Amino acid sequence: MSDQQTNTAPQVADGRVNQSIQAFSFGDPSPVLGGRAVFDYLECWFNGRWYEPPLSLDGLSRSVGSSVHLHSGLTFKRNLLSKTFIPHRLLSRAAFEQFALDFLSLGNGYIEARRSMLGSTFQLKPALAKYMRAGQGRAGQDGRYFLVQGWKEEHEFDTGSIFHLREADLHQEVYGLPEWISALQSALLNESATLFRRKYYENGSHAGFILYMTDPAQNESDVDALRKALKDSKGPGNFRNLFVYSPNGKKDGIQLIPVSEVAAKDEFSAIKNQTRDDVLASLRIPPQLMGIVPQNAGGFGSIREAAQIFVANELEPIQSRMTQLNEWLGEEVVRFKPYEIAGGE
Repeated sequence: MSDQQTNTAPQVADGRVNQSIQAFSFGDPSPVLGGRAVFDYLECWFNGRWYEPPLSLDGLSRSVGSSVHLHSGLTFKRNLLSKTFIPHRLLSRAAFEQFALDFLSLGNGYIEARRSMLGSTFQLKPALAKYMRAGQGRAGQDGRYFLVQGWKEEHEFDTGSIFHLREADLHQEVYGLPEWISALQSALLNESATLFRRKYYENGSHAGFILYMTDPAQNESDVDALRKALKDSKGPGNFRNLFVYSPNGKKDGIQLIPVSEVAAKDEFSAIKNQTRDDVLASLRIPPQLMGIVPQNAGGFGSIREAAQIFVANELEPIQSRMTQLNEWLGEEVVRFKPYEIAGGE
């Protein structure tokens, strides 16, 4: 709880002692935006063994859960890819799902080819993109790769055993960045608006205010008691309350001035809807496929046609990119069946 108090020495004027103005505030301030610093864009600097990612992969992975539409949209894409994927003896459906989720969420997908003593591949396992680091060499070919879970915990894979599928980036060619990165700020704003409103209701009184007292007839002990009572009252929320004591003030000796009315009109619904649209635009998912209720009388149109267009324009290109694993391995392990909707032609 913060406590700011201003005191000045009393002055004598016309035989009267003018009391100093006293003011203090209570209630911890809550920032509108959280402390996620994932947009500190840096170069992929080489530390002597591997290249550091341009963004914090830990912060990026945590940001996926900041927006319900971002998390749900990525899961929706993963589910459609898993539905159409044809399992292979080397690559199970569970392994493919992890590979697909890493690629969609972080812009990087890694597959480890586990080989026998004779050099033949007997299993393909996903390596968690959050902890993967690329060393020197050609990405996705014969480069060195490390699994780094802590500054003391690292594992270097055999050279040439890691397949790396990355999203293209304009700034560097070592790591990929997810295509939804442009909507990151909107996703964080959506989260901040929700947390702000949640704290608003948890505050109890839902009111931040200024208690302004100017009546010089008040006893100093009563003023101190009132100040202590306010400081010890309902717990802090999003609104800071201010007590001002100004003896010999003008009329209306005690006033309660609410200031939370403006904060309450923060266009919560507009912020949620706009940030939702930004996220869906970055994922290129039609709103009817996400279960969003239309606000107009006409609705969003046919959900079957929206699904078919989405699969043709969005899902199939991703499937085509994932078949690069076949070229790297020399065997067709990534295959997909046509997307079909039950009951439709």
